[in-house]
Amino acid sequence: MSKFSELMNSEKPLLVDFFAEWCGPCKMMPPILKEVKDQLGDDVTIVKIDVDKNQQMAAKYQVRGVPTLILFKNGEIKWRQSGVMDANSLSQIIKSH
Repeated sequence: MSKFSELMNSEKPLLVDFFAEWCGPCKMMPPILKEVKDQLGDDVTIVKIDVDKNQQMAAKYQVRGVPTLILFKNGEIKWRQSGVMDANSLSQIIKSH
């Protein structure tokens, strides 16, 4: 089982940030994700996936635009959204799952 599958099937929420190096809004996400991690600590795992380097995975999850955030828990997609989001809203969504 891959590390990603292991994280995805965990009871701990996994937030995946699908991004691209050339994407302007994607560059706004790292400090937001850091703030979310600071707020939630070990209650969430955050992974960034470059869609240009992982096209198969982007296709599998039907990522059409970047940034796209997908929240997994117990192997299921619990929430997804394309576009930039503020840290507090993101933390609240993660906590609700």
